[in-house]
Amino acid sequence: MKIRSLLLLLILVIFSCKEKPKEQFDLVIKNGNVIDLETAIIESQDIFISDGRIEKITSAKTFKNYEAEQTVDASDKFILPGFWDNHVHFRGGESLINANKNFLNLFIANGITTVRDAGGDLTNAVMAWKAQIAEGNLMGPNIFTSGPKIDGKDPTWAGSLAVENETDIQWALDSLQRIPTDFVKLYDSRISGEMYLKTIAEAEKRKLITSGHMPFTVALDQAVDSGIDAIEHLYYIMKGCASNEKEVTQKLQNNEIGFWDAMPLLMSHYQDSVAQKTFYHLKGHKVYVVPTLHIGKTLSYLDEVDHSNDAYLKYMSGGIIKTYMGRVNRVKNASEKTIAERKELDAFFGKLTKSLHDAGVGLLAGSDSGAFNSYTYPGISLHKELEEMVANGLSPLEALRTSAYNGTQFLKKDADYGSISEDKIADLVLLDANPLERIESTQKIYSVIKGGQNYSKEELAAILNAAIQN
Repeated sequence: MKIRSLLLLLILVIFSCKEKPKEQFDLVIKNGNVIDLETAIIESQDIFISDGRIEKITSAKTFKNYEAEQTVDASDKFILPGFWDNHVHFRGGESLINANKNFLNLFIANGITTVRDAGGDLTNAVMAWKAQIAEGNLMGPNIFTSGPKIDGKDPTWAGSLAVENETDIQWALDSLQRIPTDFVKLYDSRISGEMYLKTIAEAEKRKLITSGHMPFTVALDQAVDSGIDAIEHLYYIMKGCASNEKEVTQKLQNNEIGFWDAMPLLMSHYQDSVAQKTFYHLKGHKVYVVPTLHIGKTLSYLDEVDHSNDAYLKYMSGGIIKTYMGRVNRVKNASEKTIAERKELDAFFGKLTKSLHDAGVGLLAGSDSGAFNSYTYPGISLHKELEEMVANGLSPLEALRTSAYNGTQFLKKDADYGSISEDKIADLVLLDANPLERIESTQKIYSVIKGGQNYSKEELAAILNAAIQN
């Protein structure tokens, strides 16, 4: 009996000493300082990734029973969700398709794992890139696109859908849903105020996300009440904050003044009490605002800044650079008064951005980079946008939230993106320094994880080098 007990004990000891099978992962990021964009808490953690998603997150060094195809030591690194640029453009016609495709490299090299394409004339190419990236056959950011913009008869931008009546609205929205696009982008160059508002209302009925410019023949409250989900640029917000909005709107409806004539009239009648009501209305309807501060500053100072030695100019093709000349030449022919007013407007927009944020209105960081937008380079300009937000009073944390965190909320993609959480898609950026201390640290990229694919600092440098066009 005693021998039997000893044998049983020996068997138990043998089985207890047997190791559990090790968990298998594609990629493990060890010892990283993971930043929570909601709480600002930084915690040393290990991130375990398989099939492009985060499978497990643990406190650093607490889980050891695993094997990984690749391991990244992130000691002393700071980890964020991959950046989102919430306003870019792929456009310029078929001759610029390859030049636009090259932008994909610039986005990845700058840690931008998702872009929101706010309309252009290269929809077929963009949809092809989007599919190839999703399938893992092309390197680039996730693309959420509006496809063609909606405007009125004889629209300014090539490829836009012209809406003149209610039948056109149905046709335009049907067309976008067939593509299918991720949201609806409205433009303001030709569309009537009536058709603009009716388009938003019909898109709302279809539960489509909308964003856009706004005809100055419309009051901001009307656009908000119709159901618009985001306002691109601050001109339209300023209009809703002016005590003379009604009078200026009437003058525009009567063709007594134009868009740029209205700017000084509205800016000089900015009234805080009116602005606070507008902010409350925007917040109550969960309308996001895309300030695009960096491009505003860039264009406002074209008369002073020589861009011929810009570090990113070499990544732009000759065809892209040629599209920059339209704005450059307009500045050369502008009066001193016009140039001064533009700079005054730029400073005003910085303050307006801070006021919107303080009132709790959601902001989206977007560069507006692409053809025709002079010296606003894809990739690096998103970092410059974050810097402008901080320069105008937002904290680095608040600015960072306007990229991936708010971007996912706006497009209703927060189940998959926007935070570092288990089950979410593994789009991450590893930084050499803490961006909560200095926003410029977003440019100190150690590596980029896109859907579980790791791009080291050396590989990112090679991607940039291969992207040189001239």
